Amino acid sequence: MKKVLIVEDDAEIIHLLEIHLRDLGCKVLTSSNGAEGLRKAINENPDLIILDVMLPEMDGIEVCQKVRANNITSPIMMLTARSEEIDKVLGLEVGADDYLTKPFSVREFLARVKAIFRRQKMGDSTTTPEQNPKLMEFDSLSINIEMRKVLVEGKKIELSPKEFELLVLLSSNPGKSYDRTQLLNMIWGYDFKGYEHTVNSHINRLRSKIEPDMSHPKFILTTWGVGYKFNEELVEG
Repeated sequence: MKKVLIVEDDAEIIHLLEIHLRDLGCKVLTSSNGAEGLRKAINENPDLIILDVMLPEMDGIEVCQKVRANNITSPIMMLTARSEEIDKVLGLEVGADDYLTKPFSVREFLARVKAIFRRQKMGDSTTTPEQNPKLMEFDSLSINIEMRKVLVEGKKIELSPKEFELLVLLSSNPGKSYDRTQLLNMIWGYDFKGYEHTVNSHINRLRSKIEPDMSHPKFILTTWGVGYKFNEELVEG
């Protein structure tokens, strides 16, 4: 059973989302203010966090930022109003994975939720060694794609969904340079056109978790004037 945390101060929206999430078989937790939502996100380890931007006590941007600062890797879907374009950008940059603009249709909401759960299924811990999960190793970095598990020097590294997807894309194509628009389209989708700076923010967070020295990256390199690539010199043979 998937556990979903809704952090939203509109009781009608909470009720609507709760009904449809329970129809999907989810266990639903709710909070009507940011501070309480943050506590539940830390203590409950939800499979998905639905987070409104405008919240009492602590706004959604700050909640998102603190969730990621606590190494909570749950996918975060932010809810924004039409006039809050800057909040969409900020939300994505501090670690949100998706957003919906109010008012939104229930059909679109459920489609986004199901897509997130499908991606999570790839990392289901029921995967067994006999299933030969795809494993990539580059020096001290190990990436198990099916189990969505990343190790550096044998230590497990917690990555958000988008950080993991970026790492897998780049490391699956060592030496290939991607510009920010390409990465945005391939990882976030075309709905996020214009948010290329989001890529920089996620690359920086990813580097802070896997690179031994942020000032001299070893794995994810900057291709000046283009974008980013994975270090092809780490590929054996």
